[in-house]
Amino acid sequence: MDLNWLDWPAVALLGAIVGASELISRYKDDPGAAIKSWPAIFYIAINSAASVAALGLILTAGWFGASHWTRIVMAGVSAMAFFRTSLFVVRAGDRDVGIGPSGFLQIFLIAADRAVDRGRAAGRSDAVARVMKDVDFDKAARALPLYCVGLMQNVSPEDQQVLGRALQDLESREEDPVVKALLLGLELMNVVGVDVLTTAVNSLGDQIRSGPGTLEP
Repeated sequence: MDLNWLDWPAVALLGAIVGASELISRYKDDPGAAIKSWPAIFYIAINSAASVAALGLILTAGWFGASHWTRIVMAGVSAMAFFRTSLFVVRAGDRDVGIGPSGFLQIFLIAADRAVDRGRAAGRSDAVARVMKDVDFDKAARALPLYCVGLMQNVSPEDQQVLGRALQDLESREEDPVVKALLLGLELMNVVGVDVLTTAVNSLGDQIRSGPGTLEP
């Protein structure tokens, strides 16, 4: 087989990119911050190691013939799909437990993903409290989402529909207005990010803040 030592770091890098892309897709508000945390690095390292292990398995089993690049791509891209498979599923209490490669790996992946989520939660809480300070929910509920989405050029129709449903649900809740304003900020942050949200709030200014400012009909 036309294997050389560069195949191993190439596969490891490809696996790391796959792992990073998973985190980026989950934490759209600030993907850069999400992948820089230690839990994220651990998560990416597991993906990278799984790709290297998959290459070793491919070489040992002689899969995919002698195609050099096919082996690299299959090991780098498909490793996590393979290692997340279950040979069979058993019922343990109120949940299904996969028996196979996924059983061991999922423990680490889920733990790392939750650690990233917890780390991001603290930063998101500080950011939304700062940006949405003194924002009046009733004034902002209509204008702020429209302005945030208007500032963006590539918010998909699907994301807009998800946001619309979330905002309708939020408006129907019987919550403290301050809490609803914070939740509004979090929903918008998930779609446009903290920088765009900050810009929108600052641009609308007193029109959406507590006080005499009102929006023109």
